[in-house]
Amino acid sequence: MYKCLLTKSLSAVRSPLLGLLGSEIKFTRSKLCNCIFPARTLIQTLCLHTETQGNRSSSQSITDRAMKYVLVTGGVVSGLGKGVTASSIGVVLKACGLRVTSIKIDPYLNTDAGTMSPFEHGEVFVLDDGGEVDLDLGNYERFLDVTLTKDNNITTGKIFQSVIEKERRGDYLGKTVQVVPHITDAIKNWIESVAVIPVDGEEGPADVCVIELGGTVGDIESMPFIEALRQLSFSVGQDHFCIIHVSLIPVLGVVGEQKTKPTQHSVRELRALGLTAHLLACRSAQPLLENTKEKVSQFCHVPAANILSIHDVPNIWHIPLLLRNQNAHHAILKQLNLLGHLGIATPPDLEDWTKMAETFDNLTNSVRIAMVGKYVGLTDSYLSVVKALLHACIACSLKPSIDWIAASDLEDESANMTPEAHATAWETLRNAACVLVPGGFGDRGVRGMILAAKYARENNIPYLGICLGMQISVIEFARSVLGMERANSEEFDALTSDRVVIFMPEGSTTHMGSTMRLGSRKTLLQTPDCITAKMYGNPQYVDERHRHRYEVNPDVIVVLEERGLKFVGKDETGRRMEILELPSHPFYVGVQFHPEFKSRPRRPSPLFLGFILAATGKLEAYLRSR
Repeated sequence: MYKCLLTKSLSAVRSPLLGLLGSEIKFTRSKLCNCIFPARTLIQTLCLHTETQGNRSSSQSITDRAMKYVLVTGGVVSGLGKGVTASSIGVVLKACGLRVTSIKIDPYLNTDAGTMSPFEHGEVFVLDDGGEVDLDLGNYERFLDVTLTKDNNITTGKIFQSVIEKERRGDYLGKTVQVVPHITDAIKNWIESVAVIPVDGEEGPADVCVIELGGTVGDIESMPFIEALRQLSFSVGQDHFCIIHVSLIPVLGVVGEQKTKPTQHSVRELRALGLTAHLLACRSAQPLLENTKEKVSQFCHVPAANILSIHDVPNIWHIPLLLRNQNAHHAILKQLNLLGHLGIATPPDLEDWTKMAETFDNLTNSVRIAMVGKYVGLTDSYLSVVKALLHACIACSLKPSIDWIAASDLEDESANMTPEAHATAWETLRNAACVLVPGGFGDRGVRGMILAAKYARENNIPYLGICLGMQISVIEFARSVLGMERANSEEFDALTSDRVVIFMPEGSTTHMGSTMRLGSRKTLLQTPDCITAKMYGNPQYVDERHRHRYEVNPDVIVVLEERGLKFVGKDETGRRMEILELPSHPFYVGVQFHPEFKSRPRRPSPLFLGFILAATGKLEAYLRSR
C-alpha cells in the first residue's frame, strides 16, 4: 500500500513536505522512498493535501488538520463523573461543528469488562461489534450519538496481551521487553490508530479525540498510561493536546468552606508525572465561589477563566450547558489552535440540547415503574436500562419514577426471614404501573422474578423482560399454564427434566470472557401484526445488541405457542427465539437482546417507548396513529 501511494505524482506532496521539514529540499522518487520520514507521515500528508476541504477554509495549513486530543483525567477520589464530563466536552465540541470521537482507558488488568461483577464495576455495556466495555462508553454513545468499537476501550490487559503476543512472535528481535518503551509505545500506537476510525457514519477521521483516563492520578496501575500520554502530548505538540483535570472541591460540614487543598495536591501529582492541566473541572455541591477560583488558580497555575465549576445539577444533560456558559469550549479551542482565521470551529449551537434539558426539568407527571432485579443495590448495574426508561418517558412527557425491588424480597422464604422487606416489596410491585425484569446471571432472586412475571401476566400489567427477563417469562408460563412444575433453565437447574431454557450449543463451558453471543444481530419478525413490528415500524426485522449464553429450548416452542405464547421474532436460522409476545395481554413482551444499548435521548428505544405508552394507557392510540 505504501509503495502504491509513494509512486503518485511528487508534485502533490512536494509543497506540504517542504512546509513540514522547513527547508528547501529537492526530492526525487528514489530519495523520497529512502527518506527517514515515517511512511505513515508521508501518507497522511498526501491524503490531507489532496482530500476535499468541503466547507472549511482553503487556506488552512496541513498541520492544523492533524488529530487533536483532549485528555480528561481525575484526581482526589474516583466516581467524580469523569465519564459524564468527557461526554459533555464532546457534546460542546460537536456543537461547535467539530467531528468528535472518544477513547476510554481502563487501567485494570482485565482484558475487558465482560467478566466483572456489576456490583463492583456497574453494568457491562455492549457495542455493535460485540465488545464488552466500560459503562462510560455508553455515555459517549448516548451523548455524542456515535457508534464506537471495542478498540475504543483500552485496558491494561489488552495492552499487555498485545505486547506479549509480539514478544512471542519475535517482533522485538530479541530485545528486552520493558514497560518503557514497549508498553508505552503500544499505548500510543493504539490511541493514534483508534482515533482515526470514524464513528459518526461519515468518512475520514474525526477532528478531536476525547480520551478519558480511568482511575485517579497517582494510582500505580495507571502509571504506564500517564507516561504514554506524556510522550504523546510531546510528540503531537502543544497545539494538538489539551488536558482537563477533574477534581473535587469538598465542603467540610463544620467549617462550611470550599476546600481547595485536595485539588492542589492532585494537580501537583499530575505535574510531577509530566502533565500540566490546561483546564480544571471542579466538582462540588454548589457553584464555586470567586475566591475559591482565585485560590485554585494561584496554587495550581491555571488561569481563573479555565477553572470550571461542575456543580450538582437537576440532570446530567445540564453539564454541557454548564461548560458552554463558562466558555469552556473557547479555552479548549484556543489550546488546540482551532480559533482564528485558520480555525474550523463555530460558536456552539446547543439550542436543541437546552430544550431537552429544560423539558425534563419542567415535567410534573410521572409513571411508576417496578424494576425487579438482583443488582438493585447499585443502580449503575442497570444504567442503560435507566437511561432508556428516561428517554421513553420524556418522549411521553413524563418523569420516570423507578421503584427498585430486590427480586429475592418477593420470594416466599423472605416472608419468614425478612417479613418487612417482603411486605414492602409486594406493596411496591402492586402499586407500579408496569413491571420490568432486566438481564442478569446466576440463580439468586430467580424465584422472585418468576413471581413478578406471573403477577404482571395475570393482572394485565405491562411487562417487559430483557434477556434473563424473557427467559423468566418462559419459565413462568411453562409452570403456570402448561403445568410443567419443574420447568427451569439449565443455568439454574442442570438436572431438571423440563428444560425450557438451555445452554447455547456454540457456547464455551470452560471460559467466561467473550464466549457469549455478543453484538448487534438481526432478528427476523414472523408477523407484521405484532406490537414489536408496529413499534419499530419495520415488518421484516430489527437489529439490536445481544449478550447471552442461554436460549429458549427450540423443542418446547410448539407447545408454548399452542397455549398462547407467541414467538414473533427469531434469528436467521429460525431456531433461536428472540422476541415473545402474549397477544391476549395489553403489553407482555420478552426479548433476548438488549434494546437499551441503542436508545438515545432523541430516539428512544421503540420497545421502551411502547412499554411506557402501555403503562399510561396510550399504546393503542399511538399504534392507530402510526
